[in-house]
Amino acid sequence: MIVKQVQNALQILEFFASRKRPAGLSEIADHFGWPRSSTFNLIETLARGGYVYEPRHRGGYYPTHRLLSLAQTIVAHGPVSDELHTMVANVAAASGETAVLAGLSGGAGVFVDVVESPHPIRYIAEIGQRIPLYATSAGRALLSLLSPRERGAILRKTDYVRYAPATLMSAEEVEAEIARSNERGYFVNDNGYSLDLVGVAIPLALPDRHLCLLVAGPAYRASAQLEPLAALLLSEIARLENGDLRSGLD
Repeated sequence: MIVKQVQNALQILEFFASRKRPAGLSEIADHFGWPRSSTFNLIETLARGGYVYEPRHRGGYYPTHRLLSLAQTIVAHGPVSDELHTMVANVAAASGETAVLAGLSGGAGVFVDVVESPHPIRYIAEIGQRIPLYATSAGRALLSLLSPRERGAILRKTDYVRYAPATLMSAEEVEAEIARSNERGYFVNDNGYSLDLVGVAIPLALPDRHLCLLVAGPAYRASAQLEPLAALLLSEIARLENGDLRSGLD
């Protein structure tokens, strides 16, 4: 269930990020099609919390640095350390494809770090992007880190939607693919979620979190490179576990 007030507050912040300059109440209300009274209440709540202010009296509202301070604190103590980001960046640089670090978010996967490929034709991913666990290589890699009981509970509640021709459509199919992937040593998705997209993922079990490392690109580049891509992921994970990664590209 989506809480509308929270969604609206987040949309206001995204609006300012896109606009990059102050905006008045009427501009915000008109942009979203909201009543002025509701818009005023949202802005007033954000203002009292120190999240927005008026750079000039009656000159419109704009976010304060409080958001940046909170974000920096969250990131500094969050799941993506400098070493983890370096690992993701190294994979992207060595493969030329988009590299992603993903984690669990309820019954879905979520991208917690992304370094995109420089190619014009590439897998476009965003931090915070959610993916179905059953239909993606990253999702199944994350599922493999759970106990059979935990995994079964998620798969029983899953609404199986066919995103592409090769989408897995039952818990039994997902379990069988996880078993094959564990035996193979890496997880693959080829036209199972997005058409003409191939992803290779490796689960990453850290002491305090379950993550996976993913590299993905268009099928015409990635389909013939599954084993080299998997070897690259395994190599970077080994370097992470051995403490060989430093902040910044190696």
